[in-house]
Amino acid sequence: MNWNAISFDWTRARAFLAVVEEGSLSSAARVLKQTQPTIGRQIAAFEEELNVTLFERSGRALQVTQAGRELAQHVRAMAEAAGRISLLASGQSQGIEGMVRITASDLFAAYLLPPILHKLRSVAPKIEIDIVATNDISDLVQREADIAVRNARPDQPDLIARMIHNSSGRFYASKAYLDKHGRPKTKADLIAHDFIGFGDTAQMLAYFSQIGLELTAGHFKLGSANGLVAWEMVKQGLGICPMSVDVAKASPDIEVVLPDSEPIMFPTWLVAHRELHTSRKIRLVYDMLAEELPKRMA
Repeated sequence: MNWNAISFDWTRARAFLAVVEEGSLSSAARVLKQTQPTIGRQIAAFEEELNVTLFERSGRALQVTQAGRELAQHVRAMAEAAGRISLLASGQSQGIEGMVRITASDLFAAYLLPPILHKLRSVAPKIEIDIVATNDISDLVQREADIAVRNARPDQPDLIARMIHNSSGRFYASKAYLDKHGRPKTKADLIAHDFIGFGDTAQMLAYFSQIGLELTAGHFKLGSANGLVAWEMVKQGLGICPMSVDVAKASPDIEVVLPDSEPIMFPTWLVAHRELHTSRKIRLVYDMLAEELPKRMA
């Protein structure tokens, strides 16, 4: 190890990465809880230290240079490593134990959470995790769960929400269904097909109408409020349905319908009660989810 080569200031590197991620000095100052002039001085000192121009300045706007983009990849890896060290140290220390309840949709809980739980078990073996598979945000308000993963931002004042990813979805069907009924070429072709319903059919019809797909209740001969059951119907060749790309990619016999169309975009929010600020176990699990979920989402 060449220790003399490891000499730059992490505080400056962190300020640089915050500006890259947040898009401006003022936004970086806000998330780092520092003043904008302080962030500006750290960036200038970092550029001088490395003898590299990291940002092009045009008035008040900053544009990341090519050198800055390349450096950001390495600094981001350092930040993620520092986060893992912090999680490991917190998880293995005494007092980080007990039950933490995570609520998420049944599909999300079944397909995306298990790999993260493997990692959480190694980081914090004394923490117990209970998964509450539901779409109801009231479980947080009524303290039936500690952390929620949701696709809509809650408006309850006692909840803290952080958008962790802008996720994508598409229409899917089994290869067997498409071989039998044909592969639609346009949205208009979808009208001739069967759909699988998820929960409230009226809500699904309203959403489809917003994206230019005029269906009727007659298109939904089958469905279930349970997402796992409805998805299994799709996998068994009973119809078409929209689904998160993250869930669908785990099913090899499922095929994208209208692959050249624009994906359906929807946010993924990580939500917790304000106890997040005082509970070390909830904070650790929340931070782990915030770090790992975006890596597993399309």
